[in-house]
Amino acid sequence: VQNVFASRISVIEMCGLGMKLFYVITDNPYFYQMGDPIQLKDEGNKHFQAGETDKAIECYTKAIKACKDKNVLAVIYRNRSACYLKQESYANAASDASKAIDVDAADIKALYRRCQALEKLGKLDMAFKDVQRCATIEPKNKTFLETLRRLGADIQAKLKTTFSTDSRVQNMFDILLDDEMETEKRERAANNLIVLSREDAGAERIFQNNGVPLLLNMIESGKREMILAAVRTLSGMCTGHKARVSIKNGSRQSIMAVDNEEIALATCNLFQCINDSLTGGDKREYGKEEALVLDASKDLKTILLSLLEMVANKKVPGHGRDQALNLLSRNVPRTTKKAKDNSRTLFTIDHGLKKILKVCGQVPELPDQLPMTENTQLIASVLLDKLYDDLICDPERNNFRDICDEYIKYTIHAVNTISGLLQGPFDVGNALVGRQGIMEMMVALCGSEREVDQMVAVEALIHSSSKMSRASFIITNGVSLLKDIYKKTKNEKIKIRALVGLCKLGSAGGDDYALRQFAEGSTEKLAKQCRKWLCNPQIDTKTRKWAIEGLAYLTNDADVKDDFVEDEPALKAMFELSTDKTIIYAVACTLVNCTNSYEKKEIMPELVQLAKFSKQHVPEQHPKDKKDFIDKRVKRLLKAGITSALAVMVKADSTILTNQTKEMLARVFLALSQDPKDRGIIVAQGGGKALIPLALEGTDAGKTRASHALAKIAAISNPEIAFPGERVYEVVRPLVSLLQTDKDGMQNYEALKGLTNLAGFSEKLRVKILKEKALPEIENYMFEDHDQIRQAATECMCNLVTCKQVQDRYLEDGNDKLKLMILLCGEDDDNLQIAAAGALAMLTAAEKKLCNKLTLVTTQWLEILQRLCLHTNPNVQHRGLVIVYNLLNSDDSELAKKLIESELLEILTVIGKAEDNPRRQGAIDAARTCLVRAMDLGLIKPFTSPS
Repeated sequence: VQNVFASRISVIEMCGLGMKLFYVITDNPYFYQMGDPIQLKDEGNKHFQAGETDKAIECYTKAIKACKDKNVLAVIYRNRSACYLKQESYANAASDASKAIDVDAADIKALYRRCQALEKLGKLDMAFKDVQRCATIEPKNKTFLETLRRLGADIQAKLKTTFSTDSRVQNMFDILLDDEMETEKRERAANNLIVLSREDAGAERIFQNNGVPLLLNMIESGKREMILAAVRTLSGMCTGHKARVSIKNGSRQSIMAVDNEEIALATCNLFQCINDSLTGGDKREYGKEEALVLDASKDLKTILLSLLEMVANKKVPGHGRDQALNLLSRNVPRTTKKAKDNSRTLFTIDHGLKKILKVCGQVPELPDQLPMTENTQLIASVLLDKLYDDLICDPERNNFRDICDEYIKYTIHAVNTISGLLQGPFDVGNALVGRQGIMEMMVALCGSEREVDQMVAVEALIHSSSKMSRASFIITNGVSLLKDIYKKTKNEKIKIRALVGLCKLGSAGGDDYALRQFAEGSTEKLAKQCRKWLCNPQIDTKTRKWAIEGLAYLTNDADVKDDFVEDEPALKAMFELSTDKTIIYAVACTLVNCTNSYEKKEIMPELVQLAKFSKQHVPEQHPKDKKDFIDKRVKRLLKAGITSALAVMVKADSTILTNQTKEMLARVFLALSQDPKDRGIIVAQGGGKALIPLALEGTDAGKTRASHALAKIAAISNPEIAFPGERVYEVVRPLVSLLQTDKDGMQNYEALKGLTNLAGFSEKLRVKILKEKALPEIENYMFEDHDQIRQAATECMCNLVTCKQVQDRYLEDGNDKLKLMILLCGEDDDNLQIAAAGALAMLTAAEKKLCNKLTLVTTQWLEILQRLCLHTNPNVQHRGLVIVYNLLNSDDSELAKKLIESELLEILTVIGKAEDNPRRQGAIDAARTCLVRAMDLGLIKPFTSPS
């Protein structure tokens, strides 16, 4: 036994794990029974010649284990190397060839195979040496000489590139780090370095030439141009390359701490590149070097902690803080709810929730606050909302609430933190407002003499009165305070906030005409003041934004809506301000109210009677919320340029453009596209392009509404104009999603009309529709009882039948697809007959086998065909006659004979003898063509009169 184990032991060290795994490999025959190596080699050769490389490798491997003869062993290794070359497993091919060469250094086949493998592995110099030895052994071999020449040229080109790149890189760094160098030269060098870093070869040369320390020196110089160049170069180097992303965290933080928006954006991009590379953006195969790439989870955790540290760090300027929050919003929550791992969200909540709450609680007017931009607190609220929404179970949500509850103290900062939560995860903020003493503290702060207290409290009251129960409390306790503040304060910032508070409370009843909170005319006065502030360019932008907030609430009232859309300067002022991402939500709310595109509960008359009988409140519709008034408001909005404003809002930063905001924009688009006459304006102003991202991302309701609006536009527009370039292919998926059975009939119908238009545009679009698996859904709707949906589905199928894949489905046995199409030709609806007969005409023209199958699937085929040929509608008649011609032309003499022996001959003769008529010329020409074909087949003879 001791002798057996003494044969051979190999040790494989598992890099990164620090473990050693021992394998005992032995050639001792007591361990296994092997066949004859020569026989196994010959068997492997047979498999190789048959192209069965896997089986050949298996035979050669067994032969290697059993073989004792070194010369035979070399041949087997050489043969297995050839198999690995076939399988493109170049590392294994080179290894086996080397083992053969170790036995016989002049083995020319092994040398050439190793040369081929090394060339594919990029080791050109080693491959060159092998082929050089081959050429020395056989100097007249043309293959060796050609390979030698080619490899020599490749090596020279590579050396030239390498040396020139190395010198360029060093030269650029020399210029950038030379303080006395001209500014123009330094800028050119910086730009060249950035371009070079985006090429894999250039990035590798920078990395190999000690480029990272030099780039960090550039960052530490403190000069804006140098920092930007260094950060952008690092971004290029790190994109999609896991092995290059190990940069010191301190360096990352120091870059973010520079007070410059452009540098903050560039650094944010660097962080994103690093994150993408570590989380799967790097698709390279490292081979043996894989072990050198460290475990990414530790680096990801370090990055996450660095970002959370920046969020509450006083040294980080406002722009840097915004970008840190944006990065967290983009990378921490799951991208899809189907993913089960939300560990990054839980880690962020445990290690950074209080830091994010601290940002929300800052009061910029007070001393010793964190540096912030106008957007910082809104971005923090959006992040809180995304984190809370990403939680899976109640214990996780309870932990989130407990941390918030623990953080809230009875201070002005606590009130501002609650405002942030109310703008983010509303349920959490609302629960905190209900905590004993919080609401009372808000009302008390309203009465404070300090203006900053009043401003913070008024904002909190505005955000907390979204629920009717809260609004009732504030109406009872706080309206008089808000009115006093509005009348007495000279501070415009507080005045506008108090006004918005009153606006919100005045709209607490929503669009229910019977639940007006204030006296008749009060809301119109508030709205007039908001419009006045909105149109005044002398007032600062932030104050004007609050005016839009006020209108977002007041436009629940139909009188306010009508007045607002009539005020074109106010509309245009709002559209101009909508480029500011912080008020997109308020603008979207205002537009949803003006177009009445919010969710409406269907009121059943029986329930209304029951409510009246039991003396319960019954919602009343405002007279100006009827369809005529809504249509007029939509026309006004389109005239004011609403589509362009919506298109700009859709392009906003994804961290601000929340799913709820996207849904509201989609609702507005759908309301605007109701009238077919208005769809041209929407397309002309970029509405078609803007709808595509709304249909692909967001809430289910939002995507459905955006898809519906797309369907309306696609149904009547030229796709090339409405969705220019490659965008047209992105439209298909949203339209196909509307074919699902959970969508309503109108959505099904308009999606089918849109797909019909797209399918008639190009073969590529038809293929795209089929790839999205729309065909089974379209076929199902051809069985629909609803006449219009059935017609739309048939028209869509008519445009799709030119695809070979569709034709093959009709050729398949065991289905009623062809039978259905024939029976639809016999319906009484002209439009349905045109679509079905058109599809049948194209199918029988493309596939002659279908001509014979047509006669077998139903006994009514001839009767239906005759009815088509006798139809009074020239379009139906023309299609019927084309089908007859296809049947005559099908190479089935029996079928042709049967047609001519029927009444069809008389029908063809009558139509063919008719005088030329522009209205029916297509049918007349088709009939004459059929008669000519019948004569060619010898089924009829031309009539000749006696002499």
